[in-house]
Amino acid sequence: MPLHHQVAEMLSERRRDPTPPLYELSLAQARANDLASVRAGGGTARPVGEVRSLTLPGPAGDLPARLYRPAGAGPFPVLLYLFGGGWTLGTLDTCDGVCRQLCADASCLVMSVQYRTAPEHPFPAAPQDSYAAAAWLAEHAAEFGGDPARLAVAGDSSGGNLTAAVTLLARERGGPALRCQVLVYPNTDYRADTASRRDIDDRAMFNRHSVNWYWAHYLSDPADGDNPLASPLRAVTLHGLPPALVISAEFDPLRDEAEAYAHRLRAEGVPVTLTRYDGMVHGFFTMPGKLDDARRAVAEVCGFLREHLAEASTDGA
Repeated sequence: MPLHHQVAEMLSERRRDPTPPLYELSLAQARANDLASVRAGGGTARPVGEVRSLTLPGPAGDLPARLYRPAGAGPFPVLLYLFGGGWTLGTLDTCDGVCRQLCADASCLVMSVQYRTAPEHPFPAAPQDSYAAAAWLAEHAAEFGGDPARLAVAGDSSGGNLTAAVTLLARERGGPALRCQVLVYPNTDYRADTASRRDIDDRAMFNRHSVNWYWAHYLSDPADGDNPLASPLRAVTLHGLPPALVISAEFDPLRDEAEAYAHRLRAEGVPVTLTRYDGMVHGFFTMPGKLDDARRAVAEVCGFLREHLAEASTDGA
């Protein structure tokens, strides 16, 4: 399939912009530009019933968090959302638009957490913080009108990677119980040697150089890339993980490893929905203000959450 015409127009604008790719900027510039780009593509912020700032206890200190509560009476199903940004970029503001949409359209109590980012805090800080947030949310959701028996975790890009890590840790540690997981174009294998990783090389889009730049910040030792909490595709088994929705994008260097993870989940008995968005690029999910397929993808996620977080579990949980 060719690039979607809306994506092609967006990339044409980027090629006319003299600003270099994020991986050629200083870390401070990359972080600022990433947030500006997300805000530019996010569209109008959805109103929700309440937005509250929180502070959670983390493994190495307090973690800022943000809680989104739907309008109306609870108890509501509960979602932990983990932002993307290659474990290096990203803030609570980066995922504000997505969290608002999921809160409003899936009628979920949504919490995002400012997990520690690299290179200041390399692996395994991010998965440790993400798991701590999931455990805290399971324990405290009822205080905010949430139903901790209907808990899910989701994320995009590196947030999808962290979502997978949280499910692995929850299985290993016996909780919290998770109804489902949503992984939007996740990193799943540090050592992936796939066609999409090799071939996506356009400087105007997220490409293989972007992937390498993020991994270089995240891992203080390349050997850590073999750890399943960094590369969930390398886990010994994926059996027993919660039902998954995996979203991939056709023109994304992470496409093949995201889809390989979905296929392996299914092969090991995990119910999986895999949707590839043809003509789309990495990052499209957070651009509902510019891309029709971003709105469709968010609607798909909301439908999946409504199904799996219904009061009567549809998956035997």
